[in-house]
Amino acid sequence: MTTVAAYAAPAAKAPLERTTIERRPVGEQDVLIEIKFAGICHSDIHQAREGWGEAIFPMVPGHEIAGIVTEVGSAVTKFAVGDRVGVGCMVDSCRECENCKAGLEQYCTQGNTGTYNAVDRNGEITYGGYSTHIVVDEAFTVGIPEGLALDEAAPLLCAGITTYSPLKHWNAGPGKKVAILGMGGLGHMGVKIAHALGAEVTVLSQSLRKKDDGLKLGADHYYATSDPKTFEELRGTFDLILSTVSAPLDLDKFLSLLRSDGAFVNVGAPEEPVSLNLFSVIGGRKTLAGSGIGGIQETQEMLDFCAEHGFGAEIELISAAEINEAYERVLGSDVRYRFVIDAATI
Repeated sequence: MTTVAAYAAPAAKAPLERTTIERRPVGEQDVLIEIKFAGICHSDIHQAREGWGEAIFPMVPGHEIAGIVTEVGSAVTKFAVGDRVGVGCMVDSCRECENCKAGLEQYCTQGNTGTYNAVDRNGEITYGGYSTHIVVDEAFTVGIPEGLALDEAAPLLCAGITTYSPLKHWNAGPGKKVAILGMGGLGHMGVKIAHALGAEVTVLSQSLRKKDDGLKLGADHYYATSDPKTFEELRGTFDLILSTVSAPLDLDKFLSLLRSDGAFVNVGAPEEPVSLNLFSVIGGRKTLAGSGIGGIQETQEMLDFCAEHGFGAEIELISAAEINEAYERVLGSDVRYRFVIDAATI
């Protein structure tokens, strides 16, 4: 075991504080990663504050990890010391079920192993990326292409794949009208990726405060959802609406913006249940769906796609001492568009 520095929430809703944790020895299939950067995802806050249910404490959040391989196990073939790598929201799965075999490890029928706030298949608690080092099986590690800066690549391991996967699955591309609902950490990546895929992109945001940013990142149109005229003007417009919002929405209003056979896909996960009038999907044969991250192969595909198109996330780099302040700013929508922790400050 190796002792490393980390930032952890000692209890639900408690401020994060500097501590030490134990990392397992490097096994045959493992890589030891010196973490360079870790993104702050809204789901880190949900879990550290038990918004999604009972959690495990102390908790070291962080599932947007970018770093350098410093040691490899004897049977590792994918990576070598010095490689630039990333780790996302999961670090293992059963690897044997139908979904795992199809490259959909995120939907493992036995449940994937979360990068933090989870118990791994050896009964050990997992700790995430707000730390200096992590040991991960090579099968759940991805390579970060040279064209991507590590700090801008870190948020791609959640925000990037969480938007890329549904955009690809629902065939966003030329001739498709795609709306990105919410212009935050996930939403800004949705805009970049949908634009790069060739879709006509509209941002639906509460206000027009970030309109200039949205258009600069690739949106063709930008509307405020606080304006009732938006729902009149855009009725029946979109093939796909990707909701990145983690607050409850009036789904019936938003479903009215879909064309026949359109899909409203949730990647934001509100803590409270939402209600729905089923006539909103019956009329027009519309789909209400959800999507969770992506498989390992698709995550690698997404990183290669972003490198090929020359973009990472829009980030604000912070020191570890600023994590608690950053959490409050995320809740206040005061970040453009992803906080990234410089792990050298941990």
